[in-house]
Amino acid sequence: MFVFNFKVNGSKVFKIFFTCMTLVLIFLVVFVTYKVFYGAKNNTKACMPQNDVFVIDSKNYSNILKAAHENIDDYVGKKINFTGYVYRVIDLEDNQFVLARNMYISDKLEYVIVGFLCEYDDIKDFKDGTWVNVTGEIVKGDYHGDMPIVMVTEINKCDAPKEEFVLPPDNSYIPTSTWL
Repeated sequence: MFVFNFKVNGSKVFKIFFTCMTLVLIFLVVFVTYKVFYGAKNNTKACMPQNDVFVIDSKNYSNILKAAHENIDDYVGKKINFTGYVYRVIDLEDNQFVLARNMYISDKLEYVIVGFLCEYDDIKDFKDGTWVNVTGEIVKGDYHGDMPIVMVTEINKCDAPKEEFVLPPDNSYIPTSTWL
């Protein structure tokens, strides 16, 4: 029978452990610093709109809609892309429609129709309720007062999105054009 006896030197184990932890900490600091400074410079394109067109989705839809109505001049000239369904009101011109979404207004699943007023010459080709994806530029127009109107440059029929309903503007709503 062989018995091995060895002595563990406590101060050497502590020194090795302390050195390893120090190296790990230095590596983490360098890695985080690199990501914060160098990574942020290279990833700004991910935060910016592609081709200067801002894509509106279900999460920011009502905030941007409210901001555009309250600060029309700040949004004039902004190019946007969003999805909704064609909705016509009786007093609209032949080339006008509302690109609408349903917005919940209560916990009883009650909703109202909200949306951007749009102008497109060939909108007659799309029936009410047809889901479309629209790209256009916001201009200042008149419909019972000043209103942002989207001059449609591109329109494509599409399927309804997963999130057909939108929520009312949230508490983080800031009435400035910085959303776009």
